Amino acid sequence: MRIIVLFNLKSGVDPATYEEWARNADIPTVNALGSVTRFTVHKSTGLLGSDAIPAYQYAEIIDIEGMDPFLADISTPEFQALAAPFADFADNPQFILTEDL
Repeated sequence: MRIIVLFNLKSGVDPATYEEWARNADIPTVNALGSVTRFTVHKSTGLLGSDAIPAYQYAEIIDIEGMDPFLADISTPEFQALAAPFADFADNPQFILTEDL
């Protein structure tokens, strides 16, 4: 199962500050969860064949073993404390649940 998270930064958030936190805290923390097979964060750089600005600045891809183990992993007080800054950075993130065809 894959979760795709699309989001923009909140007004006033410095992209460099968010990206440093993502590289040094978020990515290693989420990748260390037993239910996660791979977690990556991507910065939008453009739209193929267009000069338009992408609707979202960032995308996260979370590959998980299953929803129940993932929910158990992210529900711990320890994880919640480590992930709390995400709420300060991300403006209305969209968590899209997917399945392979």
